[in-house]
Amino acid sequence: MSNIRLIDQLKELEQEHRDLDEILIQLHERKTVDFLQIQRLKKRKLVLKDRIIFLKNKLDPDIIA
Repeated sequence: MSNIRLIDQLKELEQEHRDLDEILIQLHERKTVDFLQIQRLKKRKLVLKDRIIFLKNKLDPDIIA
């Protein structure tokens, strides 16, 4: 996969991660009691974070000499 594709994918994932942050904040402010929905959103956010880290490492590997 080319670096341009990786960067585009990374930007999309980071945007989705920020969107989930905003949704979780709104749910918290509304005192929503749908714990299952909140749990699913947090789990998705963690999956996104792992994927973001993977892509960042692929773009800029940490080479230990």
